[in-house]
Amino acid sequence: MRRTTPLRSPLARTAPVVSALVAAALLTACGAGRAGTERPGAGRGGAAESPSSVQVDDPGKDGVRVTSLTLPSVSPSPTPSPTRSYLVSADSLAPESEVVAGYEVTNEGTETLTYSVVITFMSADGGAMANETATVRDVGPGKTVRGSVRATGLPPTAPRVTQAKVLEVTKVPAGEAPAEPGTCPASGVRVSADRGDAAMGLRVVGLRLQNCGTRRYTVEGYPLLKLLDSDFQPVDGVTVLDGSGEITTGAGPDERPRPVTLGPGESATAALVWRNTTEFGTAVNVPYVQVRAKAGADPVTVTPNLDLGTTGKLGVRPWKKAER
Repeated sequence: MRRTTPLRSPLARTAPVVSALVAAALLTACGAGRAGTERPGAGRGGAAESPSSVQVDDPGKDGVRVTSLTLPSVSPSPTPSPTRSYLVSADSLAPESEVVAGYEVTNEGTETLTYSVVITFMSADGGAMANETATVRDVGPGKTVRGSVRATGLPPTAPRVTQAKVLEVTKVPAGEAPAEPGTCPASGVRVSADRGDAAMGLRVVGLRLQNCGTRRYTVEGYPLLKLLDSDFQPVDGVTVLDGSGEITTGAGPDERPRPVTLGPGESATAALVWRNTTEFGTAVNVPYVQVRAKAGADPVTVTPNLDLGTTGKLGVRPWKKAER
């Protein structure tokens, strides 16, 4: 018996070719319509460019200097192509967190210190883009501690950061440093100073006493102060006054000292008041103030940097309970 092979029409023979052409066209259309399948800055292997390090020329201050600066790489613009499109996404832009300054702190003194370091990030024209503060605790004599700090809050339209340097350094004896945020010393109280307020030559720096312990804490009268120079030695020639009446009447009347009892979580405030008038004589600067909340309390050294001019007077307002 003869087997007969069925005849195939021309349309049937061309169907696979047509199907392949249609599939290719669909794939091309898909690739053109789905932006983001290839991002600028990614090579053929799809790997994004890594951050780059730039040379840093920072002479430093007080044993602290910037040693490195890591910046996000600038991604090259892709070559335009009529058959592909690109999506610039958040992944393809350099995040601000990639701007990192490395620093080192060397204690050239004879006692263990805690440092507060302000590092400024700058653009090519020297403009400050961001200032960041790092606290480096318990650096022993002759020891070097290294760390890094990230620039934050850089707006997308800000000029590109190209340099960083140490702007300000303060250091205090490690045993007298203000407590780290979120911690409570063995004394059960935290003492700190604010950044101060200035108006027409009048200066006011606030002191804050917080009961971070579990028992009630009572103070009465004025905080006990010791004014110190840059070598932590007592400063002569300054009269510390109870109250601010001899300094100014513009800050309101002095309150009468009275007992202040703080429950756990409550705070009290006091204030340092002075004028930085400069006339005849030598101006006095007090970078450090050792504060005791009351007699017998542990000392805490704060860094208000009192520029007392030639007045030779510093007024102190008594403790009062802070409003919640």
